[in-house]
Formats: sequence, structure tokens, C-alpha cells
Amino acid sequence: QVQLVESGGGLVQPGGSLRLSCVASGFTFGTYCMGWFRQAPGKERERVAGINSEGTTVYDASVKGRFTISKDNDNNTLYLQMSSLSPEDTAMYYCAARDGDYCSISIALYNYWGQGTQVTVSS
Repeated sequence: QVQLVESGGGLVQPGGSLRLSCVASGFTFGTYCMGWFRQAPGKERERVAGINSEGTTVYDASVKGRFTISKDNDNNTLYLQMSSLSPEDTAMYYCAARDGDYCSISIALYNYWGQGTQVTVSS
């Protein structure tokens, strides 16, 4: 059974940092493209960052230079280090897995999804 379990969300002040984690099971983690997506109230879900099997990363322009995606294949864990957070980063954050090496921005191409972890940036 495939599972993606996110953690690490919470309330943080503007300018602060958080690290999200996603523990995966039930599929060959190291061969998949792994992505972080987010969805703010009233908005569509959007890809934040992706990392493929070779460790090549891609970021949305809105987070480039502030967020870092990484993974630990030995522990089947995906991370998202977020810094310089702003209220605009407030959203539910999801990890997702795609069976393929191309980390598409298309939500429809991802095979598995976690339940999400809430990130709220507010003073």
C-alpha cells in the first residue's frame, strides 16, 4: 500500500523558516520524481518544487532561492526547507510522487499524493 505522510507544518512568523518532511512507502522511492505542491484557499494547487531520480531539482519562480527540495533515498524521505517565508506562502503543502523521471508541473501526471500539512505564515 502506497503512503505519503507529510509533517513539519505549522505557524511561523514572516521571515521565518520551516522544514517539511514526507515519508514514503509502498513504491520504489528512488526511481520516482518527487514533488512538493501547495494549495492556498480559493486557489488552484500548484507545484512548488520537484526532484527527480538523479537529484535534479526544479523550482517555481516564486520560491526559487528561498526553498530547497532534497531527499534521502535510504530513508524514503522527501524534504522541503523553506526560508524567508511570507504570508503569500500560506497554504496546505502536499508531497506527490510521479512514476517517471520528468518532474512535470501537471498535477494530473502524479500517481500518489499525501494528505498535506498546513503552513501558516502570520505575525
